[in-house]
Amino acid sequence: MTLTVDPDLFSSFMEKISDFGATSDGGLNREAGTTDHGLARDWFFGQLHDRGYQIRIDEIGNVFAVLEANAREDTPVIMVGSHLDSQPFGGRFDGAYGVIAAFAAVEALRAEAEASGAPPACSFVIVDWMNEEGARFQPSLLGSSVYCGELGLNYALTRCDGAGLTVGDELERTGYRGKDAAPRADIYIELHVEGNDELEKTNLQIGPFARYWGALKIRAAMHGETAHTGPTLMRDRRDATLAAAHAIVGTREISDRRDGALYSSCGRLVIQPNSPNMVADLATMFLELRSPDPDDLHAAEVELMEVLRESAAKVGVTHEVISIDRREAGAFDPRLVALCERQAEALGLGTMQLETIGGHDAVPVSRKMPGIVIAIPSVGGVIHHPTEYSKPEDLMNGANVLAGMIHAIAQAGGDLDRTLGDNA
Repeated sequence: MTLTVDPDLFSSFMEKISDFGATSDGGLNREAGTTDHGLARDWFFGQLHDRGYQIRIDEIGNVFAVLEANAREDTPVIMVGSHLDSQPFGGRFDGAYGVIAAFAAVEALRAEAEASGAPPACSFVIVDWMNEEGARFQPSLLGSSVYCGELGLNYALTRCDGAGLTVGDELERTGYRGKDAAPRADIYIELHVEGNDELEKTNLQIGPFARYWGALKIRAAMHGETAHTGPTLMRDRRDATLAAAHAIVGTREISDRRDGALYSSCGRLVIQPNSPNMVADLATMFLELRSPDPDDLHAAEVELMEVLRESAAKVGVTHEVISIDRREAGAFDPRLVALCERQAEALGLGTMQLETIGGHDAVPVSRKMPGIVIAIPSVGGVIHHPTEYSKPEDLMNGANVLAGMIHAIAQAGGDLDRTLGDNA
């Protein structure tokens, strides 16, 4: 018998969590550390506390709902979840779906255990990672990276938003600057909307990510000189915005030379003094390069440094590289990929192995323990936009696959090789 989640429980929680930070166009604005983010966490984890989960909040604001199978310290622990923060003008499903589906899946297994009278052989942790999106505070994947030891706690707490408020400030204000020790885990599974249209185009339902691309996130600035946009002669202007424009075009050209094998962007440009009548003396760019090939990503970084130098020289300004965030490419656990495919097949669902170009909390976590991201279809491949949408049947399919996976792992006592049997 295949374990499935309660559709009414899932739907009601998904609808309620979408109220926090809801925008008039059907989207979501629930950036990390905001009041709405805190209220969403208050409601969700309040519900779980009332159902008997132990709620723990660590020092970087990750929130964990723990359901222990027994008091033994060596009991295997399965962690499932995602994040409740959003982009400033994002959709309802990115992140939140993974948290709500995790809850519904654990509740399904819990109900089965109570009905049978046999407690599961594994404990469970439902996690909401702090600042996955990186929209308000950079870098993204902040909470999961601290959990995994890839970023220091003090570094993370002192990250500032555009108004100069720090992560630590906002965690204190919203009540999520915790003191609890983060629970250990042995396996991590994250459910997500695809954010592409590969599954939709092929009429398939489940996409386990087999690998993740590497990423290079660079914050760089052009330093010029303020001047009046009226009387100042064109030849005398040291325009930081113009230099940034050259750099942004040059960054795109790095990708164009590789015919789709490398992605680039400038998702944010901050200009000072940002007045229509003044030549800018400072233009700060948030640049990205992404590739599955570490050598190509390194070569692109070298090219980007030259683009910055040439762009500044062309306009007669100086440039500065403020920070670089590097993320290595890698693979998710192949046993979890195989288990996902097996559970999907048991439900009559078609699968396709995918690779994720965007970052997910499972990326740093999978370097600490076996981990995976599993995708369901996004209508039109839309993500990070108010029109982001996944069909109810696809939402349920993903939650049911997740429930089946954690059920199979629990039945095998947390042993992935045993879970797969002869196919391990």
